[in-house]
Amino acid sequence: MRSTTPSAALPVDLSEARGVAVAAAEAAGALLSAGMGGPLDVRPKGSGGDVVTALDTAAEELIVGRLRGAYPGHRIIAEESGVLDGAPGEEMVWLVDPLDGTNNVAIGMPVYAVGLALCARAEPVLGVVHDPVSGRTWSAVRGEGTLGPKGVPLRLPGRPRPGREENPVLAWTQGHQVKSNDLVAFTLRTAVEKQCARMLQLWAPLVAWTMLARGDIDGIVGYLPEIVDLPAGALVAAEAGAELRRLDGGPYEMGIDRPASELGFVAARPDLLDRLLETTTQVARPDGRFHVAF
Repeated sequence: MRSTTPSAALPVDLSEARGVAVAAAEAAGALLSAGMGGPLDVRPKGSGGDVVTALDTAAEELIVGRLRGAYPGHRIIAEESGVLDGAPGEEMVWLVDPLDGTNNVAIGMPVYAVGLALCARAEPVLGVVHDPVSGRTWSAVRGEGTLGPKGVPLRLPGRPRPGREENPVLAWTQGHQVKSNDLVAFTLRTAVEKQCARMLQLWAPLVAWTMLARGDIDGIVGYLPEIVDLPAGALVAAEAGAELRRLDGGPYEMGIDRPASELGFVAARPDLLDRLLETTTQVARPDGRFHVAF
């Protein structure tokens, strides 16, 4: 994904929008943290084993209310509410993931985050990720870099951590629609795992993106990812210096109007990217199909 400023002028001040989004994410994070100590109303969501809690909906209502108050004409796509229309012809769209990592929360594992992204003409221009557990927030404006906690600029370290030059730590993410018997997912995940010292499956992609931006991990591979949480984290990592490519090695385009089948990715430190692509391109083809024997 190329991190460049959109060619046409935007009808919104991105610095101001960043402030609104950060405040909304942090307020939702406080709500989530306060609710973690009590009983959780965990309910099934769909037929794929996903779940939703009352905290998801409460945090989403808070965020949507903040966004509607600041930008009443903008469209909103929210994890639980779906598409909320804005003014006719409006090109600005917010993506809201109020609790990325609900399955973790449901089993008492404190690995989750809040994510917001603002898109212009389907292209992400602002991303915010807040980690309620640590109280830290990361945000990025397209073409202007990433800010970490307390607004300090964040850049991906130029070198991997000691001992990780040949043994990277990676993360794997896949969408909820991926079934346990998906042979493409199994083949791709297995091939990538053979190339690293450890592969994390966090069930909270936004947490993995911030880890990549900080250099805590060295790369992420995503298969049929969820669009609602993808842009916020990807923009934070890309603006910090990570590089993104399609699984087949082609240029990565983040448009939210693309189907999940076109959003699979490799994201990594620049010096590691080609090595990971040597593996993923053995499975992925430019036509979107995969080299897997069924």
